Amino acid sequence: MKRALSFLLLLICFISIQASPNTDTASTPFNLTTPTGTIMGALLMPSSSSKIPVVLIIAGSGPTDRNGNSMMTRNDGLRMLAQGLAVKGIASVRFDKRGIAASVSAGKPEVDLRFDDYIQDARAWIELLKKDARFSKVIVAGHSEGSLVGMIAAVGKADGFVSIAGGGKPADRIFKEQLASQPAVFKDASYRIIDSLAEGKTVKDVHPMLFSFFRPSVQPYMISWFKYNPVTEITKLSIPVLIIQGTQDLQITTADADALATAKPTAKKVVIQKMNHVLKIVEGGQAENMASYSNPSLPVSEELVKEVVSFVLGK
Repeated sequence: MKRALSFLLLLICFISIQASPNTDTASTPFNLTTPTGTIMGALLMPSSSSKIPVVLIIAGSGPTDRNGNSMMTRNDGLRMLAQGLAVKGIASVRFDKRGIAASVSAGKPEVDLRFDDYIQDARAWIELLKKDARFSKVIVAGHSEGSLVGMIAAVGKADGFVSIAGGGKPADRIFKEQLASQPAVFKDASYRIIDSLAEGKTVKDVHPMLFSFFRPSVQPYMISWFKYNPVTEITKLSIPVLIIQGTQDLQITTADADALATAKPTAKKVVIQKMNHVLKIVEGGQAENMASYSNPSLPVSEELVKEVVSFVLGK
């Protein structure tokens, strides 16, 4: 039960949480100004005398910062991905979502935050990068929840899209799958709330044991998130698409990647053996897998970097 609950807590502790400090020593500040404050980002720009591609990396759910870290974990997965791209001459921008880490001042009150805010932010980032004369094309790479954000934002704007450990079903169904093995008293009560939110209806009376997950102030966000189905949204893309999924992922499965690929037959699907949700290769069992979430010394999958580089360069 502890594993599923910890994952759900990461998913729904949305804002007003300071993630681990950023250490972008090799990057330069690259920020987005919005009506509610500045969203802080980092540009990793290889030396080049000509235009080069740039990848906008969008982090996953909850209090996840630009590097793929949170208060409870530090793995630096997204930072390592950016560094791997730089070695191959590909620029990247990654950013702290509004309300998170260095972008905490751009956050909204939790009750006012919507999934569409993240989509609008991602669209604004794409537009900013498209205007930058240093870049030849803009590719969006979304990790976990960032996959759904990115695929919606990329429509009509980006030159390519990469889904990394992205869900292949609405978030309410993912929540249910993660709770399926839990004790009935917890699971059944959670399911009733999830079903109500999926129908667009908030729940006033939340049992204390579920309050951290389904507190009233976070329910409007969940409603706005649950309405999107990734297999519907991915069909709206008319650009090249790459779908990447690891076999050791404890949160998203290869069935999710299959669903996305079935919905988008022109996409390239890559399944990376032994890669987990934070993009690390795990040889052992669940204990090793969980430990990797807080192991910044463990490198990201070489195959992941290779596949993203190949896709961006059109090889």
